[in-house]
Amino acid sequence: MESHMQEVLFFATVLSPIVTAIVELIKRVIPPISKNIVPLISLGVGLLIGAASFPFTEMEFMLRLWAGGFSGLAATGLYEIGSKVDYKRK
Repeated sequence: MESHMQEVLFFATVLSPIVTAIVELIKRVIPPISKNIVPLISLGVGLLIGAASFPFTEMEFMLRLWAGGFSGLAATGLYEIGSKVDYKRK
């Protein structure tokens, strides 16, 4: 059980930047998206990428979905943290 969770977390770590990029692309292509819906879109994109990643991993389908879901939710937080960084130091 513990090794499965490590696999899921590792795979979610790999997928998070990919999901972040795809969600940002969606936000720029379809501009009038409510900020309340972005986490749901991110979760959906993560689940889709997790499900479609079968050629790259030998993980079970449900574990790939978990990794995709984690990466989708993490991608939302990753973008929010990155967008709030103040590059001008006082």
